[in-house]
Amino acid sequence: MAVGDLFDDYPAAANWDEMFEPGGDPRPGYRALHEAVVALSSGDLEERYAVRDRSLRDQGITFSFSGEERTWPLDLIPRIISAEEWGVIEAGVVQRVRALEAFLADVYGAGQIMADGVVPHRLVVTAEGFLRQAAFLNPPNGVRVHVAGIDVVRGGDGRFVVLEDNLRVPSGISYVVENRRTMARVFPEVFATHRVRPVADYPTHLLGALRAAAPRGAGDPTVVVLTPGVYNAAYFEHAFLARQMGVELVEGRDLVCRDNVIYMRTTGGEHRVDVVYRRIDDEFLDPIAFRSDSLLGCPGILNAARAGNVSLANAVGNGVADDKAMYPFVAAMISYYLGEQPILDTVPTYRLDVPDEAEVALSRVDSLVWKPVAASGGKGLVIGPHADDRTLDDLVRTVVADPRDWIAQEVVALSTSPTHTGQRLCPRHIDLRPFAVNDGERVWVAPGGLTRVALREGSLVVNSSAGGGSKDTWVLAGAGHAPEPRGERDTAHPQLRALKGLAQETGPASGMVQQQQQQQQ
Repeated sequence: MAVGDLFDDYPAAANWDEMFEPGGDPRPGYRALHEAVVALSSGDLEERYAVRDRSLRDQGITFSFSGEERTWPLDLIPRIISAEEWGVIEAGVVQRVRALEAFLADVYGAGQIMADGVVPHRLVVTAEGFLRQAAFLNPPNGVRVHVAGIDVVRGGDGRFVVLEDNLRVPSGISYVVENRRTMARVFPEVFATHRVRPVADYPTHLLGALRAAAPRGAGDPTVVVLTPGVYNAAYFEHAFLARQMGVELVEGRDLVCRDNVIYMRTTGGEHRVDVVYRRIDDEFLDPIAFRSDSLLGCPGILNAARAGNVSLANAVGNGVADDKAMYPFVAAMISYYLGEQPILDTVPTYRLDVPDEAEVALSRVDSLVWKPVAASGGKGLVIGPHADDRTLDDLVRTVVADPRDWIAQEVVALSTSPTHTGQRLCPRHIDLRPFAVNDGERVWVAPGGLTRVALREGSLVVNSSAGGGSKDTWVLAGAGHAPEPRGERDTAHPQLRALKGLAQETGPASGMVQQQQQQQQ
């Protein structure tokens, strides 16, 4: 049986389908992929999935789900975005990051946007992510958002809209790179029919941004990746990025602060650190400034940053800008700081701390999406049309008791994409998280990003922590853009490989780092 027979059973999309037009014909960008997949037999497809499983398992590409380490769920039918569509997404993400960067500098500085009444002062200072410890803590090159993950979805009308912003410790880029490498092994012939823009140079851009953020006078700065440890759900990504950038992966116990300077403990003695790409939440970063019971961070690191002796990426306090209650104001921020109209639209959102909006939203409790403003990873999310009466009753009581902690949004009919469900190809809802890197001179967006897919039929929850999967995202190369090279290659830039080789020859590598490297082998 050919896979095409499975496509014959593919239901007509109720909303926008990425591969198929309403009449059932493949969209122009998908025609070559559709022909390649239809030509496969069911046995061929099963063998491809077996190759995928072996490849992911052998490389240790995993994530943590409900406390269990699982192989990364990659669907083999890629998501394709045309060069023209990507141009819109890319420009919209860059614009949004620039505006949010300006907002963070403002609220931790002069606070002019609040004085001018564009964003309510009370909304800012009551945000869980607003940290008074970050006030007037000015980064050396002015960058607070070194890495951003902007979640984008396509609605039923085919337009892209922003669902939310992630400016604290956004994760997922390692899976973007590994998805591509796995697809190149499993479907090499499909790449031959497409000009796909590469994603493997992300570590080069990230390292460049981190080095550009170093304190003045640092010379050849030392960069480290700070991880909570092997039990963190995103540990694979922490180790991956450190390895690809050729820098050390450290835990809090590998660092020490002395005279407001950060040092890394190594087998050859202490070595000064200039930039910390931290993958630890604010509250656990510094037990002196934040949670005193935290063993994950480094005592005194915030004072060292304030003294200008170390740079933190991303900056502390960024959570005030991606607080979901701030989401309805981003369009106004773009106008206020940049003097521009938003390129990407946003989802109609109700502010529940405004009585009139709360009244309207609560009267439609079963038709809206309800989100806790400070949560991430889909935690606490209630989708009104899919919730039972008891859940909705509990929700109403919770919202009425503390309306500042919630927003309500119109339901977005997320686009669908063909997804392998074990027996056939079925439409499943997807989103997209493009990753932006800011070096102070330019905001660069990796072509594509992480497409997440809700594996359960009808589900709108795409988060891997809630059982979602992923797809490789192919941005087709337009004029002036080079496509993905054929075959496999080392994803590290040659300069990064040289730096990594030098580090291996001369150190530094702490006992903890050596132990972690042995665990990875």
